[in-house]
Amino acid sequence: METTGSYVPPHQNLAYNAVTMRRSDEPHYTFKPRQRTTQIIFGERQNLRAVLISIRNFEHKYGNLQRETEVLHHMIDARTVELHHVNPQFDEQLRQARDADATAEQLTRLALAAPEDDWLLLRTIAEHPHTPSEALARLAAHPYDAVRENIARHPHADAETLEKLALDSESELWLLVSCNEAAPAALRERLRTRFDSDGKSANAAGAGK
Repeated sequence: METTGSYVPPHQNLAYNAVTMRRSDEPHYTFKPRQRTTQIIFGERQNLRAVLISIRNFEHKYGNLQRETEVLHHMIDARTVELHHVNPQFDEQLRQARDADATAEQLTRLALAAPEDDWLLLRTIAEHPHTPSEALARLAAHPYDAVRENIARHPHADAETLEKLALDSESELWLLVSCNEAAPAALRERLRTRFDSDGKSANAAGAGK
């Protein structure tokens, strides 16, 4: 087989990437966050760690990857500093909140101690199956949609909390509450009636076009 020159790894050949990358492989950036919160910073750190692990497999083949490794370490460390600026106990508290054996008391303490800006930690607490109703009620007014969504579907959410979430006119949390078996039967029935009503209105509007 005839060769035309030395092999250039794809990560060093931008022309190769631009021409041969499948459309499905191209990154999409439709999500535009309004602020840089912990779940975004944590996600970046996880992705950088994944890249670091990947290129370590090829260090023996491409010596110039050492520089990339150093840059990645620097970027990872910078995001750790950023996370700890929001919450000095971020990594330890997130580890506790992700523990399947965490108790209701532990999760309540975490909810009370967590900074309001630590969206990832609060989202994790709100979705843990052991989080008690008191902690969920405390988090039900949090501005992060995912926190409220987790509470709306949580089996420990109390009736008062679910009623408040269902009344949120700027979201569709009521849909989640209507499917939550922890919600009072009367509330669920009322919300399902609303669902039927909205569905009929949508069908009528579509037929009129």
